[in-house]
Amino acid sequence: MRILTKLLRAFAAALLVPLLLFEEWGWEPLAALAARLARLPLWARLERVIQTLPPRGALLVFLLPVLMLLPLKLLALFLLGLGHAKSAVLLLVGAKLAGTAIVARLFQLVEPALMRIPLFARWYPRWKQWKDRVLGLVHRSAAWRAARCLKNGTRRWWRRLRRAG
Repeated sequence: MRILTKLLRAFAAALLVPLLLFEEWGWEPLAALAARLARLPLWARLERVIQTLPPRGALLVFLLPVLMLLPLKLLALFLLGLGHAKSAVLLLVGAKLAGTAIVARLFQLVEPALMRIPLFARWYPRWKQWKDRVLGLVHRSAAWRAARCLKNGTRRWWRRLRRAG
């Protein structure tokens, strides 16, 4: 039974790693980008209202982007079914980027309220600890280190190319 549990956990981790890597890559910069909207008076007022929500209201607001993006994802599937693969992929990528930006910013705003929900307060630190452990394994892998070297080399090459031109 323990072997089956370990296999299921490894399988779940393997499925979640690409999502975790995207979220890690995009979470902070996209949240910062969404935070820039707070320069707009109406948006700033909306953020202040969101920060004052009770825990259940905060949970509802936090889940709202998932529901709002569902029609876009269904539209992408419809486009894919019609043979418009590029449009479908672009729509999905755009929805994922926008959704991550909104959810990341909302989470920054509602985390204190969510932490007052006992179930969330109990499980969120465990999730965070597990996620950090999995990402630590990924970051120590040879494939990750090679990709980082390639990325850094490409970045240096691009800078030299821009300076020369």
